[in-house]
Amino acid sequence: MKPIKMIAWFSEDGVPTPIRFNIRQRDESSLTIKIDKITLRQKEKLAGNHMLVFTCQSIINNSEIIYEIKYELSTCRWFLYKI
Repeated sequence: MKPIKMIAWFSEDGVPTPIRFNIRQRDESSLTIKIDKITLRQKEKLAGNHMLVFTCQSIINNSEIIYEIKYELSTCRWFLYKI
């Protein structure tokens, strides 16, 4: 679970939709990834924390990648979970 900087829009009900995010790579450079498609949105409880889990896909380095992003409801923080 790596923390990320996210740009998202929220519905009137407060439900987030991620748009793009920025992540630090191992060499300390920054990479911005645009979310092309959200294939699944679900809720889960991880270690007592309620989270929204988004299964997304993007084109990264000319390859289509499927990954998971988590949004922690209590702290309003975003995490890259699986890539």
